[in-house]
Parts: sequence; structure tokens; C-alpha cells
Amino acid sequence: MNPYTILSQSELQRVSDGMTRPLLENCETASHILVLVWPQLGDFDSLEYAWWLQREAKKFPPEKLAIRAVGIGDRTSGTRFCQYTGFPPQNLFIEPNAELHQQLQLYSGLNLSVPGISVSVKAWLNLLLMCAGFGSPGTLREVFRGYKGDRQTPQLIEDDEIIQGTPLPTFKGSFFKLAGGSGFQRPFELATLRLRNMVEVLSNWQTYVPNSAYLTQRGGTFLFDSKGQLLYSHRDPGILGFAANMSQPLSFLSSIETDSFTSNY
Repeated sequence: MNPYTILSQSELQRVSDGMTRPLLENCETASHILVLVWPQLGDFDSLEYAWWLQREAKKFPPEKLAIRAVGIGDRTSGTRFCQYTGFPPQNLFIEPNAELHQQLQLYSGLNLSVPGISVSVKAWLNLLLMCAGFGSPGTLREVFRGYKGDRQTPQLIEDDEIIQGTPLPTFKGSFFKLAGGSGFQRPFELATLRLRNMVEVLSNWQTYVPNSAYLTQRGGTFLFDSKGQLLYSHRDPGILGFAANMSQPLSFLSSIETDSFTSNY
């Protein structure tokens, strides 16, 4: 069964009002539909993806691009996620047990089993191994990119932005000029955003992750035209692998302006 059929038949709880509604409801008038199937809402990938969407997706009006997201959690975690990231709660749906991820055959993550341990402890063990690069290709490379900077990525933090919510003292974004200049992702810039996300999640762990059984589950990205034809897809191979091009995670959307997709991923 193709992804559009699965997604179009899915009915899930909507964060904004708690109602169970079709995932693709009210997408009929858009020329393109972007569906993001995220891991846990407290996952690095989910938070970072939402940050990029808030930055870039505003370029596309609703009639051009309808966005729907599904994350593992409950309505409480969804509400907190939207408050923190700014993602519209009317566009976020909840999948408590990763059934949709399984239907789409998304990577469930490392699944090493140790006799005598609980499901939760097993998930934690596998998650830690994935953070170290086991069963999660590209994770360590992406972590290092956050520290060393990337000239292929635009500047992430404005000079007048106040950085808070980390263990570090509050400081202005202009500080990153000292690490290498401006106009691109400077050293430690992305790592700072990830640190802020980590503090947010760990400070509200039970809210973001009501069930730790699915800690290793990865997500996927699916872009369709108005007829349901798949134009682009990406299946996350591991932690911090939510895009084919992590330097420009939403670069695949640039072709919407000309409707000139030439290949699927």
C-alpha cells in the first residue's frame, strides 16, 4: 500500500481540540501536501524539524502547501511541543504507539535484546547505543557538525536574538560572530540550539515522553501533489537523520515554486 493511501485513511487525535479526525482533512484545496511522521515529540529530530519549519515554511501560503505532522506521545505532550516550538496545534496529530510508523515501514531503531530487562530499559539501552552511532548511521557526524559549523547552512541565530534556556548564562546571538563571522552556521551555533532543546525536554520528560517504549522509533517525510502522487520522501536512517540534506533540511521544498520535481528519495 502506498504512503498516500495509508495517510489518507488515518484518523488520529488532533492536539488543538482533542478530536479524532482524518489526518488529511482540509488539505483538499492545497496544491501540495507535506506530511511529517515524527518520532517521540521529545526527540531531538522532532524539535529540530519543527524549528526549521517555523523558519522556512512561512514562505509557502496554505493554498500552496498544507502541512500535517504526527508525533508519538499524547495530547499533553503535543500541547507542550506546540507551545515550545510554535508549531500549529491544529496541524499536529498524536500517535501513542507508533502504529502509523509501522504501517509506513519506518525504521524502528536498534533492537538489541537483553534477557530480563523491561521494555523501557531496553528502549533506553538501544537509544544510548544509537546516540553513539550503533544502528544509527550519520549520527556522530551530525553531532560534530553542530559544533564545528557548516558554511553550507544559513545563519541560524540572529545577532540580536537573546539565547536563554540553556545551562549557559544568557547571551546575545552576536556572540557567535566571535566564533567565525556571520551569514552561515557558525561553530557551536547549532549545538546551542540542540542544547536548548535538550534542556526543555529533560525538564519536562514525563510530559514529552509518556511512554518510553518507542524511544528508538524513527520518522519520515512525505510530500504529495494534490492528486496524491508522491513527489518526495525521506525515511530517517537514525538519530539526527531527519533530512537527506541536514545542512538544508527543507531544500526539497524549493521545487514547489516551479512544480519541477524530477526524482523521489
